[in-house]
Amino acid sequence: MALTLTPNISDPDGFYDTLLAAHEGLSKAQSDALNARLILVLANHIGDRAILEAALKLAARDGASAS
Repeated sequence: MALTLTPNISDPDGFYDTLLAAHEGLSKAQSDALNARLILVLANHIGDRAILEAALKLAARDGASAS
């Protein structure tokens, strides 16, 4: 199974609003902890180690090129 890179969320703007709302009022540390928990929940849901490693490599690569 390949990593899905095309838009795949039915309401991306709505999800983004929900994500921002979840962080509202949180400190930086609380926000970071929420993100970490969300990553672990989604990683568990995906469950495929190869997909998770491909996503991690992509995120690390894109993060390095943004700096």
